[in-house]
Amino acid sequence: MRQFERVTRSDVAVVDKPGGPVRRGMRRARRWLSRHRRLERGYRIGIAIIGTLLALGGLVMVPLPGPGWLVVFAGLALLGTEFVWAHRLNLWLKRTLARFWAWWHARRAARRAARVAAADAPKRSDAAADAPKRSVAAADEPERSDAA
Repeated sequence: MRQFERVTRSDVAVVDKPGGPVRRGMRRARRWLSRHRRLERGYRIGIAIIGTLLALGGLVMVPLPGPGWLVVFAGLALLGTEFVWAHRLNLWLKRTLARFWAWWHARRAARRAARVAAADAPKRSDAAADAPKRSVAAADEPERSDAA
């Protein structure tokens, strides 16, 4: 699972990087659109539709094998180029996901430690149970008297 987490984080960093190819392309398109006012409204609507579809499609893919979180973050990054609320949501989601991974790893470590302790418990109890049996067995033997 650590490998999956590492790959997901690196993919998200590439897509969401301010100087990355996705952001550069979006800035270039934005500059061109600022010179063509008639298309600007359609551009914002198109970004809203594509970004929403990417984010929702990514949420559907999260439980399935594949790049679910990557697509969610890509959709939010795309929306974040035009909408401040989407940028804030993207940052909040990244922080929440980082906290989730920390909680998940701590939980797994605790469960692993509990399993190891439970596996060692029968060994300890067997050793403790054997000691009284030996003393009981020794007590059951008839006493030998040296007088006989």
